[in-house]
Amino acid sequence: MTQKNLALVTGANGHLGNNLVRLLIDKGIPVRASVRNTKNKEPFVGLDCEIVQSDITDKDSLLRALQGVETFYAVGAAFKLWAKDPKKEIYDVNIQGTKNIIEAAAEAGVKRIVYVSSIAALNYTQLPTKESYGQNPDRRDMYYNSKNDGEKLAFELARKHNIELVAVLPSAMIGSEAFGSLSVSYNIINLILKKEIPVETGITLNWIDVKDVAEGCYLAAKHGKNGERYILANEKCTSIKDTTKIAQKLFPELKIKLPIAVPKPILFLIAWCMELGSKLSGKAPLLSIKDIAMFSGLQQDFDISKARNELGFNPKKPDIAIKEAMIYLKNKNIEKISVIQG
Repeated sequence: MTQKNLALVTGANGHLGNNLVRLLIDKGIPVRASVRNTKNKEPFVGLDCEIVQSDITDKDSLLRALQGVETFYAVGAAFKLWAKDPKKEIYDVNIQGTKNIIEAAAEAGVKRIVYVSSIAALNYTQLPTKESYGQNPDRRDMYYNSKNDGEKLAFELARKHNIELVAVLPSAMIGSEAFGSLSVSYNIINLILKKEIPVETGITLNWIDVKDVAEGCYLAAKHGKNGERYILANEKCTSIKDTTKIAQKLFPELKIKLPIAVPKPILFLIAWCMELGSKLSGKAPLLSIKDIAMFSGLQQDFDISKARNELGFNPKKPDIAIKEAMIYLKNKNIEKISVIQG
């Protein structure tokens, strides 16, 4: 039997998932938080929610987690831009996961799904880009492909099974605190503070506060139109160089230098060396050839009027989100040092 207003959040120990769980609890909504490993209770300390185990690659576990659920926030996915076997570890996981999510929701009698897609699934051939321009034609990246094809599949299956589905497309999520491990986006801010981005890559990011994205997910569940997609981002992107300038002003004592501009062939050479190192270490490279080819010079500017008008989405400006994230990370790093020294 469906419990009134019960919401399931998958990936509930992740950056967006955990913030969304907290937001829904604050709004008085009963929450079931789903994670792959229930042993790590740290992100849920003090939270009044049910914690269950499920994995998007295991349909039966999703079916169990979805019993009695009215609104399903499908947040959990493989979010990584690099893997040893990107098709198997990223693409296949996200596509099979999407199929399992919709089919399990249909079998469990779920009324509405908020499907977390990504700005990776947007078409950047016209700027500022908007939802109606369709999907990203660039097929060079397995994560991007998984978000494009996954979102398309989600809408197709939702129509087939007669379930209401709204897709939200967030950009680079940061914010004033993180629960659990640092996200990919946070890590870029961290690298700037640690002076580990020496060269200008020409890469821009569309920074957004994760709490605004969590609010956008809730608003999409409440006001989003069935079969529609909504960009949850800021209008303007910010280059790594301009993000570094914010750090310089905020923390002059760190003496952070601006990244040095180098010719593109040199960037490709640096990326090639880093990828070579990754093959030996098994760890993601700081920069890949594909990163330079796909993202150097790409402007991630958006028309967010649809989300503003239809959802009431109103994010804080990117420079504020950047400052709050930097202050949080600097304090976190200080705490880490004092624990090691203590």
